[in-house]
Amino acid sequence: MTALKYLAGYPDALQQQVRALIAADRLGPWLERRYAELHTVRNDRQLYDYTQALKERYLRQSAPLSKVIYDSRLQVLKHALGTHTTISRVQGSRLKASREIRIASVFREAPAPFLKMIVVHELAHLKEADHNKAFYQLCTHMEADYHQLEFDLRLYLTHLERPGA
Repeated sequence: MTALKYLAGYPDALQQQVRALIAADRLGPWLERRYAELHTVRNDRQLYDYTQALKERYLRQSAPLSKVIYDSRLQVLKHALGTHTTISRVQGSRLKASREIRIASVFREAPAPFLKMIVVHELAHLKEADHNKAFYQLCTHMEADYHQLEFDLRLYLTHLERPGA
């Protein structure tokens, strides 16, 4: 039985369905049909603009972002699909905060809904630090299909990890 590390927290029956799709070599085609549209956000400037537009639409009152980039050092294996950091620096008598979002480079070539889901997730951390009920409510406010996209993203990562995928 193959371990499905991205789906470890899901029920065994669901994992068996995924294993059956993989065994029948149907997971990749299913994902391609469902998520055929790739995004056009290829560089860091476009990613910043894309993230800023979502932030302006849903989180106008939150702190400004200083940087949003694709980061090739983020390890998907360690569940770091994106990160958010706040760096505080003292400049004279003032304390300045710099907020950054880094998105794993694997999403540079991903379907558009998956990029949006990751950006929404990281933006939600501007308001809610923990993965609690308020955090997920904010995520679903910004992306109504957030939970389905999160699951499908796990399927996508499972598919990418397979040899020959």
